[in-house]
Amino acid sequence: MTAPAPLAAASLLQLIWLASPALPVGGFSYSEGLEAGVEWAGVTTENAASDWIVDQLHVSQARSDLPVLAQAIVAWRVGDLDRVRALNDWVLATRETSELRLQTEQMGKSLADWLRNLNADRPEHLAAVDRLAALPPTYPIAFSLAVAHTGASVRDGLLASAFGWAENMVQAALKAVPLGQSAGQRILARLAGEIPAAVDAALACGDAQRQSFSPMLAILSARHEAQYSRLFRS
Repeated sequence: MTAPAPLAAASLLQLIWLASPALPVGGFSYSEGLEAGVEWAGVTTENAASDWIVDQLHVSQARSDLPVLAQAIVAWRVGDLDRVRALNDWVLATRETSELRLQTEQMGKSLADWLRNLNADRPEHLAAVDRLAALPPTYPIAFSLAVAHTGASVRDGLLASAFGWAENMVQAALKAVPLGQSAGQRILARLAGEIPAAVDAALACGDAQRQSFSPMLAILSARHEAQYSRLFRS
């Protein structure tokens, strides 16, 4: 069997950079409903937290944000701004609570600002960042432009995005459940094994199959907006 061509070092490092929780977009301040799950849905153990995040990966991310990301990377690379705008509008329309919508808007704007600073000496990239900022962008659309500027494949871009999301969710679980570092690493190891299948499902998901439907998560997110004591913004 022929081994796949290795990803160029520069592209690989850019994907690692984009996936890092240290990226200054504010992801650390959101739990995407997990904190409310701790309060009201029994997410109080390592196993429960692990199941929660894995389910969210397959039921939410693989059917919604990851398919949008895949389609938007292609649209940016071929210059189809109408397609980018339509995907961005879809993300906004499918956020089921105000705090989930504020999350994608805030993180999208922050990533657009980061891209502007990063590409200050690249006029051809700055033009795309200007078009991104004018949308205004949601986070999956902003992330798609960041990936489009690398030499990475769409699948590699989705793997990076999913792993970055997983790290943020595990960090939220460590604080909210709470859990120890070893438990967090076990959950992350499980997620690393689940992510390739979630990415493949997202790549196979067309417009007709793409969906954002997780009603219990929406209910918990709405409850979180008025939760008495909380660490996270979602």
